[in-house]
Amino acid sequence: MIMPYTLLSFLYLTKVGTNRYKNNGQNFRINLPMERNVEHNVSVPEDLVQIQAYLRWERNGKQNYTPEKEKEEYEAARTELREEMMRGASVEDLRAKLLKKDNNSDSPKSKGTSSSGREQTKVTKQQKEKKYYSTEKIQRQGRDLNKLICKHVADSVEPNSKSSTEPRALKTLEIYAKAKEEQETTPIFSKKTLKFEGSAILVLVKKLSGKTKIHLATDFKEPITLHWALSQKGGEWLDPPSDILPPNSLPVRGAVDTQMTIASTDLPSPVQTFELEIEGDSYKGMPFVLNAGEKWFKNNDSDFYVDFSQEEKHVQKDYGDGKGTAKHLLDKIADLESEAQKSFMHRFNIAADLVDEAKNAGQLGFAGILVWMRFMATRQLVWNKNYNVKPREISKAQDRLTDVLQDVYASYPEYRELLRMILSTVGRGGEGDVGQRIRDEILVIQRKNDCKGGMMEEWHQKLHNNTSPDDVVICQALMDYVKNDFDMSVYWKTLNDNGITKERLLSYDRAIHSEPNFRREQKDGLLHDLGHYMRTLKAVHSGADLESAIQNCMGYQDDGEGFMVGVQINPVSGLPSGYPDLLRFVLEHVEEKNVEPLLEGLLEARQQLRPLLQKSHDRLKDLLFLDLALDSTVRTAIERGYEQLNDAGPEKIMYFISLVLENLALSSDDNEDLIYCLKGWQYALDMFKSKKDHWALYAKSVLDRSRLALARKAERYLEILQPSAEYLGSCLGVDQWAVDIFTEEIIRAGSAAALSSLVNRLDPVLRQTANLGSWQVISPVEVVGYVIVVDELLTVQNKTYNRPTIIVANRVRGEEEIPDGAVAVLTPDMPDVLSHVSVRARNGKICFATCFDSGILSDLQAKDGKLLSLKPTSADVVYREVNDSELSNLSSLNLEDVPPSISLVKKQFVGRYAISSEEFTSDLVGAKSRNIGYLKGKVPSWVGIPTSVALPFGVFEKVISEKANQAVSEKLKVLKKSLDEGDQGALGEIRKTVLGLAAPTELVEELKSTMKNSDMPWPGDEGEQRWEQAWAAIKKVWASKWNERAYFSTKKVKLDHDYLCMAVLVQEVINADYAFVIHTTNPSSGDSSEIYAEVVKGLGETLVGAYPGRSLSFICKKNNLDSPLVLGYPSKPIGLFIRRSIIFRSDSNGEDLEGYAGAGLYDSVPMDEEDKVVLDYTTDPLITDQSFQKKILSDIARAGDAIEKLYGTPQDIEGVIRDGKLYVVQTRPQV
Repeated sequence: MIMPYTLLSFLYLTKVGTNRYKNNGQNFRINLPMERNVEHNVSVPEDLVQIQAYLRWERNGKQNYTPEKEKEEYEAARTELREEMMRGASVEDLRAKLLKKDNNSDSPKSKGTSSSGREQTKVTKQQKEKKYYSTEKIQRQGRDLNKLICKHVADSVEPNSKSSTEPRALKTLEIYAKAKEEQETTPIFSKKTLKFEGSAILVLVKKLSGKTKIHLATDFKEPITLHWALSQKGGEWLDPPSDILPPNSLPVRGAVDTQMTIASTDLPSPVQTFELEIEGDSYKGMPFVLNAGEKWFKNNDSDFYVDFSQEEKHVQKDYGDGKGTAKHLLDKIADLESEAQKSFMHRFNIAADLVDEAKNAGQLGFAGILVWMRFMATRQLVWNKNYNVKPREISKAQDRLTDVLQDVYASYPEYRELLRMILSTVGRGGEGDVGQRIRDEILVIQRKNDCKGGMMEEWHQKLHNNTSPDDVVICQALMDYVKNDFDMSVYWKTLNDNGITKERLLSYDRAIHSEPNFRREQKDGLLHDLGHYMRTLKAVHSGADLESAIQNCMGYQDDGEGFMVGVQINPVSGLPSGYPDLLRFVLEHVEEKNVEPLLEGLLEARQQLRPLLQKSHDRLKDLLFLDLALDSTVRTAIERGYEQLNDAGPEKIMYFISLVLENLALSSDDNEDLIYCLKGWQYALDMFKSKKDHWALYAKSVLDRSRLALARKAERYLEILQPSAEYLGSCLGVDQWAVDIFTEEIIRAGSAAALSSLVNRLDPVLRQTANLGSWQVISPVEVVGYVIVVDELLTVQNKTYNRPTIIVANRVRGEEEIPDGAVAVLTPDMPDVLSHVSVRARNGKICFATCFDSGILSDLQAKDGKLLSLKPTSADVVYREVNDSELSNLSSLNLEDVPPSISLVKKQFVGRYAISSEEFTSDLVGAKSRNIGYLKGKVPSWVGIPTSVALPFGVFEKVISEKANQAVSEKLKVLKKSLDEGDQGALGEIRKTVLGLAAPTELVEELKSTMKNSDMPWPGDEGEQRWEQAWAAIKKVWASKWNERAYFSTKKVKLDHDYLCMAVLVQEVINADYAFVIHTTNPSSGDSSEIYAEVVKGLGETLVGAYPGRSLSFICKKNNLDSPLVLGYPSKPIGLFIRRSIIFRSDSNGEDLEGYAGAGLYDSVPMDEEDKVVLDYTTDPLITDQSFQKKILSDIARAGDAIEKLYGTPQDIEGVIRDGKLYVVQTRPQV
């Protein structure tokens, strides 16, 4: 056998051969490799060969191999591993390296969780075992929904750091622009700020008297030349007329070079400018590029273009002070944007650097990061400025950012919802949430290709409402149409070949009526952008994005690639047993038309994943991206499933609502209300299946509560995100339309929009089933008036209309005043029948009704300015347009209905600071106190009356006159004078000043004595601080004389406000299980044989105050008090509860006057703050226990009937239930 040489020995001679060089006196030596003969005596485990083969396949781009190539690759993998073993690696070393157990591995996935060999074998075997889930439907695990409740709420929307409010110094170009706009008297036609090379160029266009004036300015540091022309249509360069050329201009081959000049203004740094004035309107725009020495600057590889043919609808607004934002952080982002534009690597690294500052700024800090990242994702910001970055460098920066966000997510649960949204814009590969990109990219296509109307706008609206696999076909049809020289027959052929007819297009919730109509010059841009968009559509509707997220967590595998079968590399540890089978079930059903099994699988997957998201995990971000993908797939599946709900019954729709609500709750930081809504829907489904009579009535209450929850979520997003979008958008020159719809698009992208759509489908079904009709008429009065549409009744409550007015208000809280001149208030909102505004309407003979039908409401809103006649019944409102003669006839009839004159008698201090209930008289206290005193000992023994004392009339005025309060008194005189002169802002200052009053010693001692003699607890016995709390509450009651609602109400009926005196009724608070209000004559129908009552859980403030939602309402015939009939179940999400305490109730001489209902205008203030509790009605026996419900409601009706008989007139009664015992806390004549 010939042995190979293994060593080469040499020395080195110079050219002339006289000098010899050695290696420290020895010859240089090189070891030669032995001939490779690795076939003998080396065995590699097959599972490791399998993994190595997979890695080679992945490195080679996951190509489709022939069987021969597959075998070749498998053997090449074996050879590579044998070579490593020949170099000394053991089997254990190879296993550790391949399964990522080697901490020194330089693999980009070395951070991943390891998997032992035994685990690997187990995984491989699992694929051969029977699947846990059937192929048709999964079995959802039973769960206690209360354990899903999260109460992680950021304390405030105010930034935590003081630096957040520091003003940002304006940049040079901003100062220049502001000065230029102030100098000009001509309105701005359009204004834009364009970015280039870390600088900006301001473009102002003005038009006046047939002339167009273009003004450009830049803060670029080097001398710059504008290379420009004019155009009559897009894409052309025309020689400008020689007589309009600015100074320093040189015509050059179809264009002009103009050296920009330094502006002679006092600025921090130089600004270069260009001005041009054009006569007439023959030119539509000005293309240009910029030149500085050897450098040419363009607008992202396109020419810059000034369009002066169409006025911009929205000139970029200046949001100045950045109120409601983490302003200091947003200013820093704006300053760093020019650097961030270089590449994704730069942007992601900058974002990672800013996370600590965002954390210090609190919730608004992360809101700012989200806004910035979303502006990036929607292509409002430049993605790359010709900066060469390797993909792995972008990936590394992206990993760094997501690692930092992952750490914040684990440590700060109150920011998780915002962090999820930020992660969805960043994504694993810079692409973000694919489902959301469907909505974002259609806007980009419309804007870039100038095709915002017609079919494209209709498709845009359809995509926003419910994207579906049809959209893939529509996109392909559009591309075929464009490719084939805009042949419309090709468009229809592609649609029809794929089952989409004209009728189907018209059947969508947002129908597509129009055919495409593009211009020839749009061809290339449309083909490019629609091709890109097609990939996005296919990613969503083929589950590709979900598939990659699943693959990332399960380990890399591909069951269809021969030798890769069963290979798993780098799986996430700790996943639930059977989870891979569940995810496979999801992928198998992701494209099916029947989406119900898919939705169940997706939500089960999210539920099982949830515990891992609540704690630290070294692969937390991979789990988060999986959860985001599952969430996104739920949303697109629901939209795809709308069609199967078209003919569905209420049970199916309710079930779908519960699924979407579950998905929304799993993505929300503060989800307690959502969870209780979810429990409510499940209870409604149980009622439906059990064929309970009131299932639809109960389901309607859950629907109303769900709507309130959605509205609160939308308002919260608007409060947190929109100010940051407006301020940062202004700083970065983002398109105004993108700023205006920022929060709206965030909301529409989530489950909330799908939930709202489903709720709207179910509402008319429930109303019909429960015989609720389209209206709830609270005050049935026939009227004629002119329609005016407002957003909130609150904004017009102090207005005076000079002609009869029907107000259609989107929001009515319940405590507003009805403005003078209003004859009707119609609203989709749901104030309680016994709320302040409802009482005001009935007392003032004003028509007041809630409209549940969105179609009717839209029709009424469309009649803005028209004269209508309203004819309400107890359950409907008939309206029609009329002419002025009918209004004249009605006005002449109403002249006879003149309200009585009302006056007050001023009360005097009678020398007493406190009196017991036995001493209550009309000279000392108001009707509220006197009625309570009268009831004591006269009502049935099972009706409790709380012990009461009072601070009588005149005590407030006496306290003010004390020497210790002289400064307060003098300030009040000044403020009252300002108020009399029309300064309404003085009302708030008066209330604040009243709180500065000091308590005379005599008052303290007399009140203490009176309360103790009446067996009431004295607050001071618990310490001086408790008395101070009581004294503060008393002063708040007095100060409520000057609340806006009360003040304007007295002015309307010409009551002398100075003559209004305030006694204070003092009662021990009963910590109520329920509170109620009774009207012993039904206020809606006027039926005196029928009692109407409303009940809430907890204290009654949620019933009489401005708390959203409805109470439980019922009627009861006086001749059958044991048979109450429930009219509506409660939808109020909040209940108020309190410790044993004292309440101080307002009791003025301006309440319960004939012809004027002053009750409810002034404040009642408990000594202790109430606890707000989110209510779960599925555990409330008043809802779930029929016998308990009947007893409580019957007791309330009997108490009302007894008190009405005692007085002999209809009564308005307030009371509470505690441990089954009924208490009446006040009564007054019903108006």
